[in-house]
Formats: sequence, structure tokens, C-alpha cells
Amino acid sequence: MASDRDPQAASQDPEIRDARFFAAVGYISLLCFVPLFLKKDNRFAQFHGKQGLVLFILEVAASIIKAVPALGDLVFTVAFVVFGILSLVGILKVLTGEYWEMPIVGDIAERITL
Repeated sequence: MASDRDPQAASQDPEIRDARFFAAVGYISLLCFVPLFLKKDNRFAQFHGKQGLVLFILEVAASIIKAVPALGDLVFTVAFVVFGILSLVGILKVLTGEYWEMPIVGDIAERITL
């Protein structure tokens, strides 16, 4: 797909242009549901929304693990940094109009059917 590599082509693709805001919002924790419900027919928004959903589920899991004494705090801190970085990169990729598949997260997100 040309829009995967060419930002100029991505900015002219109506599907990407119309969903860019919704896809970017999808990487902000609980807001992952925004593109999943408001842009059901948009492939770009769904792609990024599903990755945002997986990140959100992993964030919730990390929060639950935080209850474990000592080790939980370390796991939560590392997860918070890693998921934060992945979310920021995801938002940047959305803004450039790219379909960027996150390591591990992207594989899980592909299996989600809504």
C-alpha cells in the first residue's frame, strides 16, 4: 500500500485523512474505544484502535500486578514506560498516516474481531 510509506499519499487518502484524529486518540488509555465505536467502517481507525485496546488491556494488567509487593512496583514502572513509549510512537505514526504494527501488540490486535 502506497500510504504505508509515502506521507504525501497518506495525506491524500480520504480514509486516513478522515480518521487520523480518532486513530490518534485511540492510543490514549481508555479512549481506545473512541475509534472502535465511532469509526467502525474505517480500516485505518480500526487498525490503530485495536492496537490501543491491546495496550489498554496490558496497562490494566500491569496495574493489577502492582498489588504484588516489591516486584509489582517494578513491573508496573517498566510497563508504564514501555506502554507510554509505544503509545507516543503510535500517535506519531497515525499523524504521518502510517499503518505501523507494534511488536507483539500488533499480532494480538490482528486477532481481535469487533
